[in-house]
Amino acid sequence: MAEQFVGEKNLNFLLYEVFKVEDLLQYPRYADHSREEFDMISDMAMKMGKNLFKPCLSEMDKIQPEYVGGKVKVHPAVKTIMKECGEGGWISALAPVELGGQQLPHTINFIPMLIFAATNYSASVYPMLTSGAAHLIESFGTKEQIDHYIPKMFAGLWQGTMALTEPQAGSSLADISTIAVPAGDGYYNIRGQKLFISAGDHDGVENVVHLALARIKDAPAGVKGISLFIVPKYRAGENGKLVFNDVNCAGIYHKLGYRGAPITQLSFGENDDCRGYLIAQPGKGLFAMFQMMNAARIEVGLGAAAIASAAYYAALEYTRERPQGRPITAKDPTTPQIPIIEHADIKRMLLFQRAVVEGSLSLLMQCSLYSDMELVTEGEEKERYNLLLEILTPVAKSYPSEMGILAVSQGLQCLGGYGYCDEFPLEQFYRDVRIHPIHEGTTGIQGMDLLGRKVTMQKGKAFNYFLEELNKTILAATEDSELTPLARELVGAVENLKKVTSHLIGIALKGSPDLFLADATLYLEAFSIIGIAWQWLKQGLSVREAVKKGIKPNEQNFYEGKLYTMRYFFGYELPKIGGLFKRLMKADGLTVAMKSEYFQDNA
Repeated sequence: MAEQFVGEKNLNFLLYEVFKVEDLLQYPRYADHSREEFDMISDMAMKMGKNLFKPCLSEMDKIQPEYVGGKVKVHPAVKTIMKECGEGGWISALAPVELGGQQLPHTINFIPMLIFAATNYSASVYPMLTSGAAHLIESFGTKEQIDHYIPKMFAGLWQGTMALTEPQAGSSLADISTIAVPAGDGYYNIRGQKLFISAGDHDGVENVVHLALARIKDAPAGVKGISLFIVPKYRAGENGKLVFNDVNCAGIYHKLGYRGAPITQLSFGENDDCRGYLIAQPGKGLFAMFQMMNAARIEVGLGAAAIASAAYYAALEYTRERPQGRPITAKDPTTPQIPIIEHADIKRMLLFQRAVVEGSLSLLMQCSLYSDMELVTEGEEKERYNLLLEILTPVAKSYPSEMGILAVSQGLQCLGGYGYCDEFPLEQFYRDVRIHPIHEGTTGIQGMDLLGRKVTMQKGKAFNYFLEELNKTILAATEDSELTPLARELVGAVENLKKVTSHLIGIALKGSPDLFLADATLYLEAFSIIGIAWQWLKQGLSVREAVKKGIKPNEQNFYEGKLYTMRYFFGYELPKIGGLFKRLMKADGLTVAMKSEYFQDNA
């Protein structure tokens, strides 16, 4: 069922009509690429998704990783996927040419990442993590470290991970206790535990390279005492041969979904022979790790949108083929039943899914474009793109993650009882997508990051840049009679956002940070809805531009569908901010004042 998992026409529409990715070719960094190459990459990624990733989707869910004799066995397809992604240049796609990469724009690399995640999210995580870890080594490592680790990682022979979380610390990285003791010979002795490490150990690769946060002995408490280390499972020994580095897998977690990738608990230095190699400056580990963390947060949002996309197309196919019921106006019970897609409530559920998926993909691609523009500009312009990316990262991570769950749920609902059965893929998508609001910082953490850091950073500079971007789109939309009413609605939403933001910052200035951040998650939700409305208005502008230029008859349905979905978002989703803003303006601290004892229900 469901051969389609992403909208190819939609991706081309976003790439070439909304974000005009060909404009990047004017910059020296990307000048050697072409539209033809970009299209070829999309075609190759689609074939990879269909022929390599998708065939093992269900099997990787059913045949889960096993913890045997202190090691993790994964589905045999993992080794093939890592090898193919290495040989095909998918892991090294963003890397500079001098390191063996393709130096692709982020906006183009977005396409294979989306396709691989939509066809098999668990499988896509292995190469994605490796790419991110290699990029961090590329950015902060020594030449010796780059030469030793990156070629093997790019080849898909060595896995890369990020090892942050610890049992006693969770998301509070300031409380990590893994210790690094200088050994005096270019390395540190590492001792500690890490948990919830994706792909932290498995037999699909020859080695696993952990980028681990640890505290150098006698370093100050808090984040200023955190450093970053390369901690491989196997280190280079005499004559270049690999020897075990005392990195032990203590077990794996059995999960609701996302079962094709092992989530491990690791123990460093059980035998006092675990060596870590400092990367970046001492005490600057969290700063360096944020490069990978921020990229990973956007990738988590991308993964959620990808799963929701696959669920949407599965639901769409089913509703077109499933006959049930008759039009409300039909009086004759002997007339043939109609496909359920003809029922208004089914259309509403499909519109919701499409609005979430295509709105999310647009915002995620917007972030990819900002990443590219940050790389090719200088000075104030570079700072602008950096700050826009900063303020949108928690939104790009959280909105697809939270709303992706609801979108997949609506897709499952379209199938009725069949959706709850494992003969159809919706039940797996529903389980797989649930991890995303937790991965790489929960939604609550993203809310505090947005309101507590990003909105206020540099005296509100990032927030003002964001408002300027919205106003550019609004101004352009007011010049189109069909889009003007929606532009006015967005103006009202933006004014309310400014009012609420000012109100909350006022509370912070009065010395009440607990009240300021108490409902940060609600602020993130409202901010996100406005951000997605902005993206839908941008898409509406591109549709109207295409119509003016003249579209082919076979494109009519696509563009009309875009306009209807945009109207759906403004008519059904944007009004939800009203209740959120009402709650945020009260800021009465109900959740702060609530005592933990009040949750007791004993005699």
